[in-house]
Amino acid sequence: MNERTFVMIKPDGVRKRLIDEIISRIERAGLSVVAKRRLILDRGLAERLYSVHQGKPFFERLVDHVLSGEVVVMIVEGEQAVSRMRELIGATDPAKAAKGTIRGDFATSVTENIIHAADSLESARREISLFF
Repeated sequence: MNERTFVMIKPDGVRKRLIDEIISRIERAGLSVVAKRRLILDRGLAERLYSVHQGKPFFERLVDHVLSGEVVVMIVEGEQAVSRMRELIGATDPAKAAKGTIRGDFATSVTENIIHAADSLESARREISLFF
């Protein structure tokens, strides 16, 4: 089933100049980037993006991290885009992420883990609507 999902390269990914590498990996996986914007988030938008984590101990750290620099937000489209992007990015904790995944190859910590991708179609729709 053709789907659209939301993906965001976080400030650590932008600082490490991984934008082109990440987009290449997405395209090599047979998915398409159909929209892309580079921007600096404001606190309200960052908090809305991560609202599902509000009240959790890592919420403020997560929000502060995405506010620390530019991000690249994207709509990615393709067959089973949500689950395929989740496989492509790897586990949240880079120590548990498989080599060959974006986080397994480039992330340094649970907070500085390079990339965000929606975890469900419902989340994808909500997150896309925040940015596009």
